[in-house]
Amino acid sequence: MDTINFILEKGDAWLQYSTKLNILKENKDNLTDLRSQILSDPKIKTYLNDITNYHGILVRNHKDPELPIHKLLFLLDIGLDTNVSEIQTATKRIMENKDNNGVYRSLTNIPKHFGGSGEDTFGWCLCDAPLLLLALLKADIDYEKHIKKGVDYLAQFHKDSGFPCTVSREFGKFRGPGRKDDCCPYASLIMLKLLSAIPEYQKSEIAINTARGLLSLWENSRERHPYMFYMGTDFRKLRAPAMWYDIVSVVDVLSRFESIRKDSRFKEMVALIESKQDSNGLFTPEAVYQKFKGWDFGQKKNPSPYLTYLCHQILTRTTK
Repeated sequence: MDTINFILEKGDAWLQYSTKLNILKENKDNLTDLRSQILSDPKIKTYLNDITNYHGILVRNHKDPELPIHKLLFLLDIGLDTNVSEIQTATKRIMENKDNNGVYRSLTNIPKHFGGSGEDTFGWCLCDAPLLLLALLKADIDYEKHIKKGVDYLAQFHKDSGFPCTVSREFGKFRGPGRKDDCCPYASLIMLKLLSAIPEYQKSEIAINTARGLLSLWENSRERHPYMFYMGTDFRKLRAPAMWYDIVSVVDVLSRFESIRKDSRFKEMVALIESKQDSNGLFTPEAVYQKFKGWDFGQKKNPSPYLTYLCHQILTRTTK
């Protein structure tokens, strides 16, 4: 059984749909029956229900899989769109809270002892806002009218090797646990993910320097851990989905840049992922988010169709 057959035979309907769209490049109009199956899947229905109350959860921990932005991006990545009413509702909720700089805001609460107001407040952090812009981009919201201004504003915070911990004025003097002059690895990663999806930024100096900054952290992983983001043992474990700061997430983003794919440090990261394949070319999770129990990637005993799908896409890009 080759990799694609494994994914199609063992994966749920949503993964079959995503594989046919994103890997096999089949026409979406020919997949209506499979799409109907997805919308009947209990887990997908729960996700769709959750994102309609988009600001119903305070953004306290950006790693939390329960955050609507992570669920919305997952749904968009598997091929659903604003023809699904719940996704349309979620994008409208995001667009209702935009500041004068074109950046969309999330509801959070920064305690006073961390420099915030101690009240539920709409604002943005650079470890959050890029994902909202990315979601709107993936949802085919008009770029020039609703997205470009915010992207251009956030891009100006770029430093030599990435993006620093930055927040909107509503969050006062808050910043993460790191040196002020350091770039935040996670903010840099999700800004890079956003820029990789925008043609005018795809080959920009900002994007390439940010990518090289992440590769530098890999090269110096024993010595450099800005904002307590490590590239150690846990970072190197395979896990899904690609929503945080780990080797699958980082290499997935870096692999979208042709010039970076030639870098020896990138090739080293890819080789590590590749070495974790079994004899059939399949991938088994080495770490899991507990909230994904019941999903094929929420266990560590058997090959995961979805993790295999993610790694297959990475390895395919690196051979181009």
